[in-house]
Amino acid sequence: MTLRIGVDVGGTKILAVSVDGDGNEIARLRRPTGWGGDAVADGVAAVVADLAGAESVVAVGVGVPGQILPGSGVVEHALNLGIDRYDLAGAVAARIGIRPVIDNDVRFAAVGARALRAGGGSLAFLNLGTGIAAGIVDETGPRRGGRGAAGEVGHIPIDPNGPRCRCGQRGCIEAFAGGGAVAERWGGSSPLPVLAVFDAADAGDERADGIRADVVRGVEAAVRLLVLTTDVDVVVLGGGVAALSDRLLVPVRAALAASAGASPFLRSLRLDERVELAPRDVPVGALGAAVQAQASGSRCSVLSGASGNAAASGAVSQRASAISAAALTDAGSSVIANASATTRKPGSFAASDSNRPR
Repeated sequence: MTLRIGVDVGGTKILAVSVDGDGNEIARLRRPTGWGGDAVADGVAAVVADLAGAESVVAVGVGVPGQILPGSGVVEHALNLGIDRYDLAGAVAARIGIRPVIDNDVRFAAVGARALRAGGGSLAFLNLGTGIAAGIVDETGPRRGGRGAAGEVGHIPIDPNGPRCRCGQRGCIEAFAGGGAVAERWGGSSPLPVLAVFDAADAGDERADGIRADVVRGVEAAVRLLVLTTDVDVVVLGGGVAALSDRLLVPVRAALAASAGASPFLRSLRLDERVELAPRDVPVGALGAAVQAQASGSRCSVLSGASGNAAASGAVSQRASAISAAALTDAGSSVIANASATTRKPGSFAASDSNRPR
């Protein structure tokens, strides 16, 4: 059996999971993200080596922010990781003898969200974090586009008179609904500025109410755009801003229904019924990375060494052991074993037979 390991690299943490052949979680590991390409590669190698254990055959997928040249394993413009251009797949392979499948983290989150849906179908994962982007996936796999930029909806302007966006334009979706833009407009020292805005709006603060309305407007526009341009079955809201749960989902659905009121065509699309929240207890990005690694046929003998000779294998094994030991002694690291990994749980990684990770 091939052990599948999915790694989700974020700006502050690396989260990795291992899953069995039925899609059930076996173990989970989390550690801080290093700065720069080599540090990121070290972190990925550490969690993979630790989760792989004594398994002889492993498939690995790694999701990272930034633009990924399709099929290359090269990461570009991942500025929050200190990476301008870096061959992450090659660097990880040099460390532990496994060449992972590399893709954008939001795209892998879309794959993971789809794997959890019993009906399969097509899906857009709208990531509402510091910035905004979407991953799009259907039965054929994730859509990447010619340059790996499919789903970058955050920088589509919806109001030429709107707030200035960090990209240089005005009125982008991200300028209305991105967590970074909300923090700049709101100010203050709250660690969760979007939550602070919604709380203040509930308390009657007019300025907060205006910002909240803009957040809803931006998310509603992104959902409508994704459905009208890709006709996905559902748009799943994820990311930090989506932690607002029904406080965001309910007004977004209401805005979608209202915007369709004057158009029989838009009403026929039932936009308000095609948006939902991502499950909060499942790391969909790491899950999607594991699913896509298997689908891409990325199976390698763990710690085999690139050259295949005993000396190289020993060197690679020592390197991986050292990295793994560093991960386990890191103050921010933790390994969480799932005691009931063989049991399907509500919201677990196990999908229906028609949409089982493959």
